[in-house]
Order: sequence, then C-alpha cells, then structure tokens
Amino acid sequence: HDKGLCLLEFINRKHLQRQLERVQKRFNARFVPGEHEIFPRLQKQLDEYFKRQRRLFDIPLNLQGTAFQLQAWQALLAIPYGETRSYQQQAGMIGKPEAVRAVATANASNAIAILVPCHRVISKSGRLAGYAGGEWRKQYLLDLEIP
Repeated sequence: HDKGLCLLEFINRKHLQRQLERVQKRFNARFVPGEHEIFPRLQKQLDEYFKRQRRLFDIPLNLQGTAFQLQAWQALLAIPYGETRSYQQQAGMIGKPEAVRAVATANASNAIAILVPCHRVISKSGRLAGYAGGEWRKQYLLDLEIP
C-alpha cells in the first residue's frame, strides 16, 4: 500500500487464505501481482536480518486492525531484538493484564511477520506457544536473534 507495508507472510502460513481475506477486507482492496517501490528495500533489510546484520527495520508499516489489535502490535514492536516477552507481559505492556488470550488472538492476526515480531512472544513458562508460521519457524527466528 502506498502508506506502507500491510502484509508480509510465510507462503505456508497456517490459514494463509484467511489472513489474505482479512487483509483485503481491512483495506477494502484486492491483491494484484506486481512490483512496488518498497520491495527492493524490504528484500535488502530481510536479507540483512537473516545474515544477523540488521536488528531494526525502517520499512513504513500500514497496520490496520481494531484499536486493541493496534495496541497489541505496537507492544510487539517495542520488544527488542534478541529478547522475548510472555503473552502476560505483553498484555501488561498495553495496560490490560487480564487480556492474555485477547493478546494472543491479536498476535495471530498480525499480518506483518518478522517486522512486527510476534515470534518474540512465548508462554509464561518460557516454552514456545502458537505461531501461525509454525513453531519450528518461531524457534528458528528466536535462535537467529539469540545465538
């Protein structure tokens, strides 16, 4: 979108079709194949991230969701590279410590993988919890950031 990136997903994401439909509905738009000026910059930054040469992204984001989802996603953006938070901590970050399940649901609706780092959220016990990209991928991303 001209206001910023609105979707970055894994091709084999769980329920990918539902995620695509949700984003199209949020933007009242449809996906069309093509190029955008942001793609080369995004590719460069992702390549650097996977080579452990980048910790922060400066790609403009166009986050669309409910007020609660936006709060949850902003809390995700505040989790530093190489660190994790529990869903309970994330709920506390937005001032709603009782909303742990709602935070998990908001994270599952995050349409911008890696840049909006929901992979950095784990269970209170410290174990991995659900990740639409697959728990194996969540572990990979955490291992990438926390060598």
